[in-house]
Amino acid sequence: MSTDTAQKGLWKLMLRLPALRGQLQILSVRNTSLLSLCDAFQDASSTLDSLRKGPDADSAIIREYEILCSEIESEVIEICLSEQTKPR
Repeated sequence: MSTDTAQKGLWKLMLRLPALRGQLQILSVRNTSLLSLCDAFQDASSTLDSLRKGPDADSAIIREYEILCSEIESEVIEICLSEQTKPR
């Protein structure tokens, strides 16, 4: 996992999930699962952007990457929600 890639993914997720920005910043420092998801989101969303711009865009593959990005976002939200419910 590249720290740079994970950071870029974190930034993208913060833009996509503005209500969780602060929590994402805090959790990204101590939660390796979240960092891995940020890394995966960067890879998937960059690939999706490239596929959409390509001259031979395959709608089925684009849809697969859209679903993948959505699933990663859902996992990130689950992590944030589970952290909110943990006793302090």
